[in-house]
Amino acid sequence: MTTEQEVLLAFVKLVFPRELLDYFEVVGFEIQEENINVQLNERDRILKPKQGHTYVKNGFLPECKITDFPLRDRKMTLLVKRRRWKDEKTGESISNDYKLVDEGTRHSVEFAAFLKEVLGQVPDSGFFA
Repeated sequence: MTTEQEVLLAFVKLVFPRELLDYFEVVGFEIQEENINVQLNERDRILKPKQGHTYVKNGFLPECKITDFPLRDRKMTLLVKRRRWKDEKTGESISNDYKLVDEGTRHSVEFAAFLKEVLGQVPDSGFFA
């Protein structure tokens, strides 16, 4: 990786929720007048594989929309797709589990904590919803 790529990656890691890019890769984005939509797909890595089992990719779970910190006066929505694998030994479908949103919200954990500290709650409507 070049120095410029390392600097850009370090900067991008500041924009997204902590450790998100360890588990997901940015596969696209769309800038609209009032929104930025960032598409992220889970990396091909099972966090807790069972010993002696083999797994094959089996598509993705339905996309999850997560509201994150605004950027340049635009709402930021993370469109996250988690992978699904099939355990060849049992036929069971498995996926990794992450704490991507604050409980009871569609907001990233860090953004929800910020809103609770500043506003006293996570709003249901308006710019920060």
